[in-house]
Amino acid sequence: MTLAAENLSYGYPGKCIGSEVNLSLGAGEALCVLGPNGGGKTTLFRTLLGLLPAQRGMVLLDGKPLQTWSRNALARRLAYVPQAHEGMFAFTVEEVVLMGRTAHVGLFASPSAEDRAKACAAIETLGLGQLAHEVYTRISGGERQLTLIARAIAQGAGVIVLDEPTASLDFGNRARVLEMLASHAARGLGVLFSTHHPDEAFACADRVLMLRNGRIITAGPASEVITAENLQSLYGVPVAVGDLPEGRACLPVLRRQGRD
Repeated sequence: MTLAAENLSYGYPGKCIGSEVNLSLGAGEALCVLGPNGGGKTTLFRTLLGLLPAQRGMVLLDGKPLQTWSRNALARRLAYVPQAHEGMFAFTVEEVVLMGRTAHVGLFASPSAEDRAKACAAIETLGLGQLAHEVYTRISGGERQLTLIARAIAQGAGVIVLDEPTASLDFGNRARVLEMLASHAARGLGVLFSTHHPDEAFACADRVLMLRNGRIITAGPASEVITAENLQSLYGVPVAVGDLPEGRACLPVLRRQGRD
């Protein structure tokens, strides 16, 4: 399953957020989008998913224009994890994750044993077993985020798109999610995610795309794109990029007054 954008302009009625975007995501590949707040990442993702219409250019799924796919067919092929979701109804965590199987369940049919097994497996993958019967609206923000990721896994789509999936997670759960993303790519799925932590791109991304003001400023392999110069240009602060025994790491360079 492949996802691509060609000369894409995107935004909202009367407002262009980004333009001239070209990207491709292949099967078995993890692509990370880095960019500052307000840089256009979320709107880009929503356009790639067909939740917003392209203003110019096109989005292609397996080489076919996105608008030629039915909504049910898209739901079987594209999974989405938004930045945040509060929820309004008293569904349990298990019920929310099972909703990921909706596109696979026939009209007026009930989830099958296979659907329930896939939901259960996703819950266990994200370490949510002890919360399965808790009410979604009564758990923490980080736990809700893990539930949404589990729902996307249960969906069984060929491409999973995650908008800052680790933003509200603690250190251990961040590691768990990054490992899951790398595992999904290794199994032949396409993984597209955004983050504000360049280290996460080093951990599990094959390629990195840097987005500022809705435009791509550079793209390529993580080891080549994530440099101190590029990060300073992207975020406007000095950054140090160095090597550790376990891999590369990034840190902001803080100016501390009163110290030598």
